[in-house]
Amino acid sequence: MRANVGLDHISIAVHDLAQARATWEPVLGREGPDEVYEERAEQIKVARYYLGAVAFELMVPTGPDSEVARFLARQGEGIMVLSLGVESVAEASERLGAQGYPFIGGPRPFRDGVFTFIHPRRMNGVLLELIDQGAASPPCG
Repeated sequence: MRANVGLDHISIAVHDLAQARATWEPVLGREGPDEVYEERAEQIKVARYYLGAVAFELMVPTGPDSEVARFLARQGEGIMVLSLGVESVAEASERLGAQGYPFIGGPRPFRDGVFTFIHPRRMNGVLLELIDQGAASPPCG
């Protein structure tokens, strides 16, 4: 089984979703996102744009205790998450965990699958998400 399927999405943490959309949409050639959703468990609101096979996300915290709020307080706006679509988060976690990769908080449900994070200290400062292909971005076409 392959370790990863490919780049799923890139998430940018922002303070103001409307302002970020106004900045990014002209560059992306869009008049609006393909999808807007709120993920209550993660305390975020997301504007998602499908760019070929990869999604581009602008995300804003909906609560002061969210990971996105903490990231913004520490580092300011910017790329927060790089996400790889995998065939199975459970299998990838087991394989990588056996190789010493540290995970943050364990698997979490999302759509038709699960996701998990590898700690940035092991990934050259990048918060790397692994997400089941079933939960990953729908194909564009």
